[in-house]
Amino acid sequence: MNGETYRSRMTRKLQGVFAPSLLEIKDDSASHAGHGGHHPLGESHFSIRIVSDVFTGMNAVARHRAVYGALADELKERVHALSLETLTPDEHTHK
Repeated sequence: MNGETYRSRMTRKLQGVFAPSLLEIKDDSASHAGHGGHHPLGESHFSIRIVSDVFTGMNAVARHRAVYGALADELKERVHALSLETLTPDEHTHK
């Protein structure tokens, strides 16, 4: 990992794949302490809100699959769970 946090890795990858107009990544790991998948070093549970033109024409399942695909390495390692909000710019504006 070269000292890079999982959050920064995910930020870099999501920016590269989706060129989002908005990207928020929140580490929720502390609230999952003692639950399945929690890692003692943290960075195991995240909430991600991403707004991108790439999602236009995609249903929610396809959007989530695209994000999971971009973060496949992180999900194989320490990241156990992602809570996703994936929006197009139009959806974000009218929400």
